[in-house]
Amino acid sequence: MNQPDSAGSIAMVLPASEAFSPGRAGAIALVVRRLAAATGASVIGAACPEPSFAGIPYNAVSFRAPLAYNAGVLRRLRRLRPANIDIHQQPRLARLAARLLPASRVMLFLHNEPTTMRGLTSPQARARTLRRLHAVVCVSDHLRARYATGLADTAGLVTLHNPLTLAGLPASPAIRQHEILFAGRIVEGKGIADFIAASAAALPRLPGWSARIIGGDRFGPDSPETPFVREMQARANAAGIAWGGYRPHEEVVRAMASAAIVAVPSRWPEPFGLTALEAMATGAALVAARAGGLPEVVGEAGLLVPPGDASALAAAFLHLAGDYAARDRLAAAGRARARLFDTPVIAARLQRLREAETPV
Repeated sequence: MNQPDSAGSIAMVLPASEAFSPGRAGAIALVVRRLAAATGASVIGAACPEPSFAGIPYNAVSFRAPLAYNAGVLRRLRRLRPANIDIHQQPRLARLAARLLPASRVMLFLHNEPTTMRGLTSPQARARTLRRLHAVVCVSDHLRARYATGLADTAGLVTLHNPLTLAGLPASPAIRQHEILFAGRIVEGKGIADFIAASAAALPRLPGWSARIIGGDRFGPDSPETPFVREMQARANAAGIAWGGYRPHEEVVRAMASAAIVAVPSRWPEPFGLTALEAMATGAALVAARAGGLPEVVGEAGLLVPPGDASALAAAFLHLAGDYAARDRLAAAGRARARLFDTPVIAARLQRLREAETPV
């Protein structure tokens, strides 16, 4: 049996679709970057034409097909022989790594709905995965409950919320802009149509206020202009809503730090809601959909509205825009809530999971 090279060595494996670079990183890559930096891990992921995040050892895998990516990851894991392997979003690869590297503790991290994920669609497959791995880690209790559907034994199934490094956030201005901001992917499930409709209804009654949309169909400067994106841009233009397109994550967070109100009106059940956490941490008054993991993240620190209800969203905009004290209260509650998700707090929990004989 091969022994790991160091009792403290850690490798974190990204999905093949995630770019580990500042200009292209999606939510999973940003989470992995924070946890890797906090716990001294190296990262394995797809080769990218842009430089990877500085300060974190990165093992780039070049590939032309998914199976070739998995093979490249396994070659690097065999060379590194880490004591701990954290594999994100890839159940089959996690099970294979656990079989081929029995001296390592392998954990599978899930950021999306597990019951429709390849390799986890049946209760039997989810149970088998739990038995073979050190732990299956879900980013919210909402996802954990979804994974547990149909299972009699959930030992090793745990929740670890996504982290946000509060020390790295931009400072907010003394006076925030009278702006209502949407920042996210321009896809139907994110509720962009509801944001546009709600803003169009509210703005004529809010002199001095504006609305802005930042985002693209996917992450990166080459995000495609899909028919849906074109339709939403036309609707936004007709309503007088500024259209920013895709912007790197640092620019997005700066925009949140200056906007008075940030909306996360998702129609689909968000697995976690990292944008909502970022909005709270930067001091914006948050309006979010009561769906998926969002209520779990937001708690009492934001206004929750029914998903798909543009009228309720518009009413929330009007209420907050007209009540500075209410915005101030939500901003303070949001900052306090965000401290529960600070990277050092979440990283310490992660280390305890790695070291536990039986994660619970």
